Amino acid sequence: MKRLLGILALILLALLGVAPAALAQTPTDIVIEDTAGVLYQPQLLPALEKINFRSPTTVAIYTRNGEASDNFNEEVLRYARASHPEWISADGQKWADGLFIFAFDPQGRHVGTYMGEDRKVSSAKREAIQESVKDLFRDAQWTDGTITGVKKAAKLINQPWYQSAAFIITTSVVGGIALLGFGVRAAVRSKNRTKAAEHLQRGDAGFSSVSLALDTTELNAKTIPDSSSYGALVLEKYRDFSSRYNEASVLNQQVHSFTKKELSQSANVKIVGKYADLAEDLDSLDDVIGDTNTLLNRFSGWEGAWDRQSQPLLEDLNQLPTLVTQSEAKGLPTTLALDSLHAQKKSELDQLGASFQEGQLTPEEALDRLRELRKELTAALQKHSDAMIEKYAKTKSEKSQMRRAMDTSRKSAYRSSSPTILGSVYGWSAFYSVPSFTTGYSSARDEVKASRSDSGSSSSGYGSSGGSFSGSGSSSSF
Repeated sequence: MKRLLGILALILLALLGVAPAALAQTPTDIVIEDTAGVLYQPQLLPALEKINFRSPTTVAIYTRNGEASDNFNEEVLRYARASHPEWISADGQKWADGLFIFAFDPQGRHVGTYMGEDRKVSSAKREAIQESVKDLFRDAQWTDGTITGVKKAAKLINQPWYQSAAFIITTSVVGGIALLGFGVRAAVRSKNRTKAAEHLQRGDAGFSSVSLALDTTELNAKTIPDSSSYGALVLEKYRDFSSRYNEASVLNQQVHSFTKKELSQSANVKIVGKYADLAEDLDSLDDVIGDTNTLLNRFSGWEGAWDRQSQPLLEDLNQLPTLVTQSEAKGLPTTLALDSLHAQKKSELDQLGASFQEGQLTPEEALDRLRELRKELTAALQKHSDAMIEKYAKTKSEKSQMRRAMDTSRKSAYRSSSPTILGSVYGWSAFYSVPSFTTGYSSARDEVKASRSDSGSSSSGYGSSGGSFSGSGSSSSF
């Protein structure tokens, strides 16, 4: 294998040694037609002047505000015919030689690349130029995106054959095929072992904590007043505690008997993950049982138990000011509602704690009121979620995709959050936390961005007004 790779390396070096060197030349001219008014030219011009092409090239930048339904290629050609006939060849059928046009529509969400026949690249390379800017354009970084697009074009236009992706791939495949099977298998096994180790660590931590507190958990359960609505619900959760603990004990022995080789297998990683999830669930439940007993009976330390119940809401309220200042949230009615909710509900939570401390409320009444406060925040966050999705998503499928992603984040946040009586009794879907909202929206937006990128197919036609024009170029959406 080493001999084979050595031979390949020598062949590649020999090829590169005889290949002609490519000369670097800055643009012969730069034309900026920013009709959309989104480019910062003091930054753009100096950056473009430093970009090196392999041949003398005129760089034209054109922006316009149109509609998503526009044929962007047709609109670029229409503008060139009306305002820059020098961009078109003498016979009117192609783009002028030595020309590269980078165009985009920030409102209609199109980006296009066009070039003279002597600067022509493949459709795949045109798409690569467009793809290089889409993340920046989605974040409205129009100037940075334009610079990135021109740099990518300079790299690909008149690219020497020995630097092409096809050549590099071809020379790599010969040796790569021999290593691929071993490399992929080794990588998967290594990843499985790492994941198994992570599962094992959190599983052992949870199982150890539960095991050490078994007697205490049983005593706490025996003294929880079942006449209390919350006591009865928590005791319902406790009824299968012993059988689930026995299941965790069996899994504990099983996962610790796995060899290093066995922990490299995906099926066994799932078993270790099941053990970890079960141990963590039991660890959370025994904490809730302890707090329920202490709080409902007002045993010593009940103040700390109450703080653990109210702390998640307090943390959510404290994070609302950051949430409502997000750029995506500006101008939404739900943003104003959340902003006003911050001070109001924080005051009500403080008053609730004081009333409970002074004995004006029973533990059940205090938990009822805490639940209502959390439900009010949850309802406001849900409306804000709907508004944010409505603002960002363009189609029904995108809206559904974002809702699924945000629900996934809620479930994940519920599993990793500090255990509370209310959370244990009502489950993940009852309450919405600010951190899970923030993480969920970011994840949902990224998923939609990725799907838009995948579905942003390239268009190369110039429409009915283009006539017989067949210049090299295409556009896609972002």
